[in-house]
Amino acid sequence: MEPSASRTVATPQVDRKFHVLVGVTGSVAALKLPLLVSKLLDVPGMWKCRSDPVLHIELRRWADLMLVAPLDANTLGKVASGICDNLLTCVIRAWDRNKPLLFCPAMNTAMWEHPVTAQQVGQLKAFGYTEVPCVAKKLVCGDQGLGAMAEVETIVDKVKEVLSHHCGIQQS
Repeated sequence: MEPSASRTVATPQVDRKFHVLVGVTGSVAALKLPLLVSKLLDVPGMWKCRSDPVLHIELRRWADLMLVAPLDANTLGKVASGICDNLLTCVIRAWDRNKPLLFCPAMNTAMWEHPVTAQQVGQLKAFGYTEVPCVAKKLVCGDQGLGAMAEVETIVDKVKEVLSHHCGIQQS
């Protein structure tokens, strides 16, 4: 039986699992990580488990997209300066810039408003990375203002959007 043209066009683009590497920093917003990963596992075509121990180069090869959520001020400064003194910053430094890297800043409002922060975020964007902007709200420390990590649903929606454009994955 010959495949028809209409059947070929209607075939979903998800022929394999896609891998998202989630980087986590020391921000208090890391408390949202279990919920974020749980929601990411619901994305069609997403990985379900990872069992092999790997180094930073193996991780860069394995992942189709990298998500750093939350990205704290310390790691933002390291990445913007090219410092790679831990596994996360080594993976980012070795990242294939033909693949998407999304980052979700999260820090205290005073840190967010410091002039160096805008420079560092600009540097990451100049590297070709995509910012999922922080939001204003009451922070865990009690301060009110910008600096909170974007909401989990916002992050997941952005991952889906980038995967659909970059990898041809259909959103559900």
